[in-house]
Amino acid sequence: MDIFADRGRADRAPLVGRARELDRLDGLLGCRAEAVGPVAVDVTGEPGIGKTRLLTEFAVRARGRGATVLRGRAGTAEGDGGTPFQAVLDACADLDHGKRAAVPALAELARLVEEANGREARQGHGALVRRIGAALGRVPAPGLVLLLDDLHRADPATAALLDHLLRHPPHAPVLVVTARRERQTPPALASSLARAVDSGALAGLDLGPLEPEDCAGGLAPEVPPEAVQELHAASGGNPLYFRALAHTRHRRDEAPGTGPVAVLLDELTPLGPMERAVVEAAAVLGGRVTSELVTAVATDRRGGEPGDGQETVDAALRALAGRDLVRPDQDGRTLGPRHPALPELVRGALDPWRRRELHRRAAAALARAGAPATARAPHLVGAAAGPDAETAAVLVEAAERTGTVDPARAAHWLQAALDHLPDTPEHRAGRHELTLRRAQALGAAGRVAESRDVLHHLIDTCRPDPGRTGHPDDPEDPDGTDDTTRGAGSEHTAGIRTSAVLLCAFMERHLGRYPEADALLRRELERSPGPRDGLRTGLVVEWGARALFATRYPEVREEVARALDEARRRRDEAGTAEALTLSALGEAYEGETVIARARAKEAAALTDTFTDGRLADHVESLVRLGWTEAFLEEYGAAERHTARGIVVARRAGRPFALSQLLLCSAYVHFLTGNVGAALDLAEESLTVARPLGGTELLGFSRAIRATVLLHALPLGAPEGLAAAEEAAATVGTAQSWWATQARCMLAHSVPLGQDPHRVRGVLLRAGGDRNLSRLQASLRPGYLELLAGAALAAGDLPEAERVARRALTEAARLGLPVQRGAARRAWGRVLAHRGESAAAAEAFTEAARECAGSGAGLREAHSLLLAAPQVQAAGDGARAAALWRRGRRLAADGGARMLVDLADRTRPAPPDGGGPDGRLSVLTPREREISVLVAEGLTNQAVADRLCLSPRTVESHVARVYRKTGVETRAGLASLVVRTGVGEGQFSRG
Repeated sequence: MDIFADRGRADRAPLVGRARELDRLDGLLGCRAEAVGPVAVDVTGEPGIGKTRLLTEFAVRARGRGATVLRGRAGTAEGDGGTPFQAVLDACADLDHGKRAAVPALAELARLVEEANGREARQGHGALVRRIGAALGRVPAPGLVLLLDDLHRADPATAALLDHLLRHPPHAPVLVVTARRERQTPPALASSLARAVDSGALAGLDLGPLEPEDCAGGLAPEVPPEAVQELHAASGGNPLYFRALAHTRHRRDEAPGTGPVAVLLDELTPLGPMERAVVEAAAVLGGRVTSELVTAVATDRRGGEPGDGQETVDAALRALAGRDLVRPDQDGRTLGPRHPALPELVRGALDPWRRRELHRRAAAALARAGAPATARAPHLVGAAAGPDAETAAVLVEAAERTGTVDPARAAHWLQAALDHLPDTPEHRAGRHELTLRRAQALGAAGRVAESRDVLHHLIDTCRPDPGRTGHPDDPEDPDGTDDTTRGAGSEHTAGIRTSAVLLCAFMERHLGRYPEADALLRRELERSPGPRDGLRTGLVVEWGARALFATRYPEVREEVARALDEARRRRDEAGTAEALTLSALGEAYEGETVIARARAKEAAALTDTFTDGRLADHVESLVRLGWTEAFLEEYGAAERHTARGIVVARRAGRPFALSQLLLCSAYVHFLTGNVGAALDLAEESLTVARPLGGTELLGFSRAIRATVLLHALPLGAPEGLAAAEEAAATVGTAQSWWATQARCMLAHSVPLGQDPHRVRGVLLRAGGDRNLSRLQASLRPGYLELLAGAALAAGDLPEAERVARRALTEAARLGLPVQRGAARRAWGRVLAHRGESAAAAEAFTEAARECAGSGAGLREAHSLLLAAPQVQAAGDGARAAALWRRGRRLAADGGARMLVDLADRTRPAPPDGGGPDGRLSVLTPREREISVLVAEGLTNQAVADRLCLSPRTVESHVARVYRKTGVETRAGLASLVVRTGVGEGQFSRG
């Protein structure tokens, strides 16, 4: 008979992430069916972790296997802890007359616990416990599952019964499953359970936090995917807290304290007035607090002296600690909630007036204690007082202290400061400045569109001064008396406006809105009188950056040069560095490498003199300098400047610059042959870029990551192409620098042999014509190499020859070794296709030399692997083997799995005339001898003993054997020896 009939299944909370625990319970139930194994299972875990829900699901499974399931709770109501056998009595309440009649043992169990308050119980529970144990020993198959929840509140009789069952397990199909909170378990019961674990009578099952993916799909499917990680972090993976936070944060239309929140806050119901006041005070304070501070907020005690209020609060805190609602630290100086999310849920359940009053008390108490602005700010906001300049000042200070680590919170506090700052003429300039700072914080927090909207409003508010006198034709000052820009505040207001325009243009550029950014900047630059010199330089640099990203740098080249000259004349080092790095990057993009190198060298010498603090406000200069040096193939300098920039950007809270610096560093590590580090950097850049919005930066970040991933994966793995396709889809139809690069990197990811027409189509669409003239000039030979390869794969030799010659011409003009190497590889492919092996070999080996000279290890490895088969075809097998080994070693050392696989597929055949040993023929007699001994399984020490050599000498010989043969492990060397059929007797020592 099914006692519960699985009633209420539709209303149960979802169970996710507990398959392993359920399987274990199923296994223990199977053992008890044979009356073997532990008689009980102890399920433990934090409040809300899902103990009760696990018992509910297991009950369903146990009934499905035919077992009778009885379920009860210890101390089901306040004060029930004194009722003997309360949990078992509660479990027996669902035994109907039919089941009692069918199973006499269960009827006896129910009768014994129901009569526990009688005369026998008053004489002691010992005999009664033994009789209940005996009744359980008579339970017939298919057995009984006794679920006892909240065992930490068990009465002494229930604890005694459980102890008896653990010491004298019934020889019957009975399984007891308990659930409890360890912190609230009485010491005697905890000791009994610990002994039972040691004896094997009790199995422990501790429930840990859930994974984010479990929470996302099963607990709150209505929560947006982007909010799941935040909720998981706040809940710590605790399912009940996850659901409660999701309920409060994403169901604003429902009353507070309902749903899963009500379940959590139900523990507050039996609290007395003082205990409740202390819980509310601690919740409003949040985090770890002192009892003195709780007293001040709970009782509104304004003095600092101890008294009756403190003693009463301390007593309440002790009671709350006993209930595990608060947890003191080891020395008892501070205390905090049992779960970090509990204060938020308690605050949400308070009525607004009570919450506001508690925040007022907290702000006052913290001010008296001399707490920092960051501690006082949340309470000043929560108190929601009227206009108050002093309150606004504290909020501004808090924003300043936290802006670099938590810009979203800083933006919130700055808005609160604006709400508190009186909207009067004497505070107008201050309000403008705070609005600008709030827009900066919003942008740093990734809320770019919101930042832009704030800046648009600020620009409209800070009207310009038309010639410092009214002009009736000015549409923004129709009466010629614009008081907002007159008098002493005029210059300050104009400066705020220009700064707002500059920041707004940056946000527009990040969003890919280049025409809007251009219009804003042009208008501001053309105003009369124009902005002061320092701001004008910033406007010109931003205008130039806009043009560069829109691939229209030549349009602003002259204006940037003038700004550079003006900054030099003013001895404005920061402005000079800004203009220099922009000019350097623009010229590098256009392929004017001589000018770019001179500008970059001057900029590097200047920025190297800046302190990190000074660079924090000009970290974009390091972004531009790093990319310039990377494009000029000065990889060491690029890595040095990006590494410094990353440190500065992290410390200063500059996420836009940080993402680009990480990308540049990833690009440099990739080219120089450190694929693992490059992938880590690219992953971090993507993490930083994702919340910032702006599809172009996100797409470019994904494209760099896809390129690195392609080389890190085995040859032909589909993940690299999928990642590149995602990057290209992210940038959509945009035609900016980043978008074009993202599409070109997709072309690199498509296998040439499978779909050359797609590769050609992607490149031509990005490049605009057959010469790819719309692509970055300083990288164009590399893309022309790919285009030539696509033409060859498609069978169009004349087009491949034309493209390869074009690559050689452009690379010669650039004077960049790595780009010359790309052009030589393109021409080498053509020569190889024509069957001119010797010429092709020379082209590929020259490409390898060019790349090696610049430290581009990955490109060198690729060139060597292309050269090896051509050198062998030209008749020089030994040299081909040496080139192949070096290429494969470079690829393996750099973590380029794709190139390693390519090497293994194109391994040159053993050189002719080498005898049966093939590659072993290049070894010295001693090296051959050692190789055979290694193949026999001897260690280096054993080989040394056999040949009377030192172990260090043997190690050196083995290392040279690896290098000469191209193998990397002892197993590989053994395999090579076995394949060649060489035995020890075939070697003579000369």
